[in-house]
Amino acid sequence: MAIALERFCINRKIAPNLKLENFFQLVKNCGLSKVELRNDMPGGKVTDDLSNEQLNALAAEFGIEIVTINALGMFNLVADQAALLKNAEALLVQAKAIHSKALVMCPNCSASDRRSEAQKREDTLAALQLLAPLFKQYGVEGYVEPLGFGISSLRSSLLAQAIIRDSGAPYKIVLDTFHHYLSDVTQPEFDAHIQVEQIGLVHLSGVEDPLIKGALSDEQRIMLSAKDRLASVAQVKNLERLGYRGIYAFEPFSSQLNTWTEGDIEREIRQSITLLQE
Repeated sequence: MAIALERFCINRKIAPNLKLENFFQLVKNCGLSKVELRNDMPGGKVTDDLSNEQLNALAAEFGIEIVTINALGMFNLVADQAALLKNAEALLVQAKAIHSKALVMCPNCSASDRRSEAQKREDTLAALQLLAPLFKQYGVEGYVEPLGFGISSLRSSLLAQAIIRDSGAPYKIVLDTFHHYLSDVTQPEFDAHIQVEQIGLVHLSGVEDPLIKGALSDEQRIMLSAKDRLASVAQVKNLERLGYRGIYAFEPFSSQLNTWTEGDIEREIRQSITLLQE
């Protein structure tokens, strides 16, 4: 399974302690050129202490393409539409300014969410319809990322796909191998109903921790390995078989990443890519 290097992307979550310049250099050292930036890094800003112009100059210097800003959180809470629109527009303004192709949207994921499944679906649809004109205005794609946790208000790729279809807007899905594993969608069901052209991006991570499935959290997410419980390599092979030819972004989350050196990060990226190419 030969996946071209230009189809791999590095989510900044893998390097929580690196400045953007060092992060871009590391990505380039790996022979890669695509990144996902985030608004939940320690500095609290997508570009840290850089202006959009400085970020653009840095990206040009290292030949870096910004695939997404990750993320507009709790996008399917619609009680305060003005606040939702304001938050979305601020991120879309920035996405356009730094030439990010897309903005990732994550659903509300809280044990205190008392909405019925029907209400969650209705609110998700309402949010997508509300936000669609803004995405069109700024020329940025919207990528909806289902989160497979039991407390999530949008758990599966197939449900997300159906709601996007109902919205009539050109959103795409982020398929995350960790969240797909948690969502309990069966392989036959997924293969029969997923439309790979609706997948804008695939997030990759791995889990070796023996915790019971329902107890797994972002803390257990590392890079790919032969002992990966998510079978992320098999998930990728299946997506390729189904015709997916888009981008794969590595997105580990564990706090152990705080102790990784630049050398560790580069090694883990290279090892994960090698596993996927076998």
